[in-house]
Amino acid sequence: MIGICIATKWEYEASLAYFKVTDDERFDYPYGEYFMRTIDENELVFYNTGVRKVNGVGGTQYMISKFDLTKVIVAGTCAGIDDTFSNLDVFVPNKAVQYDCTVKEIEPLIKQSFIVDIDLSPYAHDFHTGTIGTADKAVVMWKDYLELTANEITIADTEAGAIAYICKKNDVECIIIKGISDFPTDEAASDKFESNVEQINVYLENTPKVMNKIFDEYLKLFI
Repeated sequence: MIGICIATKWEYEASLAYFKVTDDERFDYPYGEYFMRTIDENELVFYNTGVRKVNGVGGTQYMISKFDLTKVIVAGTCAGIDDTFSNLDVFVPNKAVQYDCTVKEIEPLIKQSFIVDIDLSPYAHDFHTGTIGTADKAVVMWKDYLELTANEITIADTEAGAIAYICKKNDVECIIIKGISDFPTDEAASDKFESNVEQINVYLENTPKVMNKIFDEYLKLFI
């Protein structure tokens, strides 16, 4: 069985709408809920974990154990870091890193022990790839964006790198499919709270668009 990991409630709500999930098809588990679908004869469990690394890892470990998953696909939104791309561009990263696991003042931002290389060679390469950076702190402040840019991060989120890490520990294949919902903006010339609200509104508007694009164009390529 393949697990489709979905973090935020907005991503999950978009998934429920896309697959026309009825109330009796929704099942609770300790980290949220899940539903099942069969696509091209593959059994899939779509599960919501909640946001941030601890929920993503906990929910994924639970699902790996409960359903004996052979693959986990992390599907959802991300912040854009590489500004050569645009909102709604979808990525399948070949590297996942965690960048909040070091003392930045005396250590490199990214340690080798928290890097997961993802083998995409079995799949067609007609998609954007790159490095996804994960931290519990979302990329909202401009200084964080500049730091990730300097470290050649392509996109960023709050769970995928940690999920890839725990999948590696379980010897379970992990594929990450993420679409850009928003880019951080320089808040120096405006009120930082208003700037954050504007970014959130862009995220909320783009989230269902990203999820629909992932399910329409990418999911079947990786199951």
